[in-house]
Amino acid sequence: MPRGRPSPKLAITVDADVHERVLAAAATDGVSVSAWMTSAARQALRVRDGLQAVDDWEAEHGRFSDAELDAARRRVASESRGAILSSP
Repeated sequence: MPRGRPSPKLAITVDADVHERVLAAAATDGVSVSAWMTSAARQALRVRDGLQAVDDWEAEHGRFSDAELDAARRRVASESRGAILSSP
């Protein structure tokens, strides 16, 4: 019997060009393909959750104004530049 909490296995099929890029990305990042795919899936799920949170908020409070969206875009751009400048 396996110890701990073994990860479930998932068999997937991807397009050939995606396969090559995933293998290269995992190698570049120094992680297994499974670890790279798990990280990519987590990121995609965070994006989905964030978009759903925005939909929920707007359903309750109304749509964001153009000014609010512009301010958010500026903030994201600023934080993205800061992250790039501080990355190793």
